[in-house]
Amino acid sequence: MSLLKTITKFLFSTLIIFAGACEVSFADGGFPTRPGRLLIAPSVSYFFANSQWDSTGVKKRFDNNGRFSSVGVTLYAEYGISRKFTAVASVPFVYNMYSQNIAPTNTNSSGLTDLETGLRYYLANIDFIYYFSVQGTAITPLYSNNQSLGYGQEGAELKLAFSGTGHLGGLSTYFNAADGVRQYFGTNGPIQNRYNATFGLTLDSDYKNQVSATLSGIYSQSNDKRFSPIPQTNKDFSFLQASIGFGHSFTPETSLFLSGGRFLTGRNTGVGTSVSLAFIYRLDYR
Repeated sequence: MSLLKTITKFLFSTLIIFAGACEVSFADGGFPTRPGRLLIAPSVSYFFANSQWDSTGVKKRFDNNGRFSSVGVTLYAEYGISRKFTAVASVPFVYNMYSQNIAPTNTNSSGLTDLETGLRYYLANIDFIYYFSVQGTAITPLYSNNQSLGYGQEGAELKLAFSGTGHLGGLSTYFNAADGVRQYFGTNGPIQNRYNATFGLTLDSDYKNQVSATLSGIYSQSNDKRFSPIPQTNKDFSFLQASIGFGHSFTPETSLFLSGGRFLTGRNTGVGTSVSLAFIYRLDYR
């Protein structure tokens, strides 16, 4: 169990940037959270795009030499209620910037986006090596009359996850795979399939350093087919992203994680590049 406890410290810091909105989403794995443990993770991220894939997947520059960038700050927390249940929540803030060579040359927007609150249930494990979980999440917009921050619609998501540990040569490894279906409620509210798969490798016997690689993406469907360089407003799109990360544990309670990602392919979305930095702090109350 000591390997599991060490690996889960790194799993919490595996970051995936979704949809160019520069909102950080923590990979929700099958590994259980210790009862009474509170994890707090503030993070900052940056996203940039100056080209797009159109509705047929053809890559081209934004019109009028457009450039989109976004800085996001997210506070993520989770708490182990019992051996079976964990509560999770995230609150993101973004500052979006879009520029082009015709008027209006600069368009900026900022504010809190969508609050996500959820409950994770640990279904089962196999020999305490492989773990399965299911999570329900509610999405609540924290803004109104500002369509550049999101859909402005409530939503819900159901996600399944599978995680495990292993060895590669003399090094310890872990993996996490998750797939969730999200529905937004409202006019042309999209239905989305959000998925990710991560493989991580520890670099030392003390489990203080690790590297990881992640593939993630979203497939979103809606009757609203419009495209905007501001990715939070698009409802009918898809993308596949590859990310790499490095994590370091300073103490059993504190860790730092740096990751960078690039969109590999997509439809009706920007060709995004992202980088993120997260600080993870753990408190045990039992």
